[in-house]
Amino acid sequence: MTSILIIDDEENIRNLVDAYLKAEGYTINAATDGPQGLALFRRHRPDLVILDIMLPGMDGLEVLQHIRRESDAYVMMLTAKSEEADRVIGLTVGADDYLTKPFSPRELVARVKAILRRGRSPAADDEPALRFKRLQIDGQRYEVWRDGEMIEDLTTLEFKLLKTLATYPGMVLSREQLLEQVWGYDFYGEARVVDVHIGHIRQKIEYDPANPQFITTVRGVGYKFEAEPV
Repeated sequence: MTSILIIDDEENIRNLVDAYLKAEGYTINAATDGPQGLALFRRHRPDLVILDIMLPGMDGLEVLQHIRRESDAYVMMLTAKSEEADRVIGLTVGADDYLTKPFSPRELVARVKAILRRGRSPAADDEPALRFKRLQIDGQRYEVWRDGEMIEDLTTLEFKLLKTLATYPGMVLSREQLLEQVWGYDFYGEARVVDVHIGHIRQKIEYDPANPQFITTVRGVGYKFEAEPV
């Protein structure tokens, strides 16, 4: 049975989310602050975490950083703020989606279902590695190598996004195409999430992220993988 952890200091929010998700058949645990939430996460290893940004003891972004160092569980951020910066920071740290308070419980349930349908299953055993000059992408092991050195800190979502671009070298893929292939057809968030994760990938694989060689931007259209296959 799918397990979900709610970390939110507002009792009415916890009770509302708990009721709607239990009605869908999910197993729910709940925490009221950051340290308690992290402890419950380590104890129960949930499939998805619904995480408020503003928390006592340890804020949601710090909790998210701990989670990302230990697990690839899905994370949906909740925030009472509407500023772009809060959403972007959460996505950059590794959240899969965000929802701004106040929100519709039905929308939250729909987003939870959409996230859980994405799957984080490994690639097929017979999938060949993608080889380019100076870069290799191994779909079996979820590894990326540049100049013979493995890049170790790519998240699974970042790997899937990079691999999708590298599967079509020289072809421009729009944000909408990338959302469909990586996040899924029923993704409810903004196309901006693609830009955030592309920026994060560039920080990890490019020699100079400000002047990318592997992933270039085609203004008004999307992104293109530029490496030459070998």
